[in-house]
Amino acid sequence: MPPTTPRTAALLGGVLLAVLTGCGTPAGKTAATPASEAATPTVRARHVTPPQPPGLTGMPPVLDPENVYAADAPGKLSPVVKDFPSRVYVPNTNSDTVTVIDPATYKVIETIPVGRQPQHVVPSWDLKTLWVNNDVGDSLTAIDPATGKPGKTVDVSDPYNLYFTPNGTYAIVMASMDRELVFRDAHTMKTAKAVPVSCAGVNHADFSADGRYFIVSCEFSGELLKVDTEKMKVVAQQKLPFDGAMPQDVKLSPDGGTFYIADMKADGMWVLDGEKFTTPKLLPTGKGCHGLYVSRDAKEMYISNRGEGSVSVFDFAHKKLAKKWHLPNGGSPDMGGVSADGKVLWLSGRYDAEVYAIDTTTGKQLARIPVGSGPHGLAVYPQPGRYSLGHTGVFR
Repeated sequence: MPPTTPRTAALLGGVLLAVLTGCGTPAGKTAATPASEAATPTVRARHVTPPQPPGLTGMPPVLDPENVYAADAPGKLSPVVKDFPSRVYVPNTNSDTVTVIDPATYKVIETIPVGRQPQHVVPSWDLKTLWVNNDVGDSLTAIDPATGKPGKTVDVSDPYNLYFTPNGTYAIVMASMDRELVFRDAHTMKTAKAVPVSCAGVNHADFSADGRYFIVSCEFSGELLKVDTEKMKVVAQQKLPFDGAMPQDVKLSPDGGTFYIADMKADGMWVLDGEKFTTPKLLPTGKGCHGLYVSRDAKEMYISNRGEGSVSVFDFAHKKLAKKWHLPNGGSPDMGGVSADGKVLWLSGRYDAEVYAIDTTTGKQLARIPVGSGPHGLAVYPQPGRYSLGHTGVFR
């Protein structure tokens, strides 16, 4: 065997190291872990919530996917409205006037002459204007909520009701007799597109949580429409499964999963999956079911039963009726809204020329106020919310 030189020894050492490294750790043995590696914490995969699908272009982002009414809680008045005096504006369809009530005193403080047959008082998308829908008068009368004084009158055909797209681009006129949904510039009210409909009596609506579509009720033909907001196009239509159905107010559930549609002939509200637009189911509430109003904490919905003088209270979490309040000596509770602090429900008495103020905790009638003839879509203003979708005040 030849003598080992320093160079040979180094080579042999390198081969031995390579062999040991290649063989790995023998079975049953555990390789020693360097201290620096042992101290490194294990990195666990973190659950990442997938992004929500984008909403209608230009629409303010949804604050809480579990509560589309998150911006409507007590005290969340927009800077735009925080200095407006608190008032209740009542359109009297047979008197061609708007009665103004001070909710602090329950007293009528003014009566404003407007156009023929005013149906609803509607807050504009930007919250700066109240629009009186003069249906037969074919016009909209502006009221400045900062002063309570009427302003300009705009010529608009057949404005039974008025809504606004969630991005504030268009006003949508529910032209009931014209059988049209008319998209107009939200500020100038100039027509952008008139959409003919084959149903009769388009009157109320509400939008999906992402704003991409809205559901419309057709009062006189007992039908529902589904309308693509961006395309301004009716994409689905169905007849309600009740002979003589007369759908009225429409309201989205806080979680955005369900639409509720009041029906004054079916004496209850329809429960609809807006995405699938399958046949809805009827939940009986009371005779003449008409208006739907979400509580400030979005836990309940107040349902006016015009034909029996009562208000049903629907529990969203349990998806059932929780209680019913009856007005003393009856009445005809119709359309209205909830006070900014959530403590009072205001409703017009359609056939009794009066307005009702109802305690939302006890159901007790706080006041019954005489107004003009045929009071209809009254607006409580201001209310919390970032923007208005229309009607008597649907805020998000």
